[in-house]
Amino acid sequence: MTLHWSLWTRRRWFERGFELGLPPEAFPEIVERVRGTPPRLEERIALVPASRLARRLDDAWSIQENVGHLLDLEPLWSGRLDDLLEGTQELRPADLQNRKTHAARHNEAAMTELLESFRAARASVVRRLEQLLPTDLARTALHPRLRQPMSIVDLFFFVAEHDDHHLATISALDRTFARP
Repeated sequence: MTLHWSLWTRRRWFERGFELGLPPEAFPEIVERVRGTPPRLEERIALVPASRLARRLDDAWSIQENVGHLLDLEPLWSGRLDDLLEGTQELRPADLQNRKTHAARHNEAAMTELLESFRAARASVVRRLEQLLPTDLARTALHPRLRQPMSIVDLFFFVAEHDDHHLATISALDRTFARP
């Protein structure tokens, strides 16, 4: 029997909860997940025919818009890292309407440019993570939507989960468009 991934019910991002309070010892694995997203994304996109990249399903973002969204959020992740390192009590909020992604016209961009920009932005934050001291990992601030304290370890676990959410969305869209 063939699995029909595109037919599976998926969790909505804003309805998810997260078990936070991860130990500092989890940090190296989380950094590797975050570092690994650009090559995983590039590998996944390389398998998608160009005719499917900007195709939308109902009002959902296209594959290309999902890639652009990952790029759009890199300043948020970097800014939240700043917040934690500066001792801010609450992390800066995300734009829950994703106005930047909706306005960006990612479907008109070259996919290679989106991927290269994402790779560069992600490499920048990974370089910063690699410079942290163990004492930095104990810092916490309140996540504005989840209303939970979040450490740097938790923040980048959240980032890795967000990355995987969009990679799974890209895979589901590709599989849906591949069906006759």
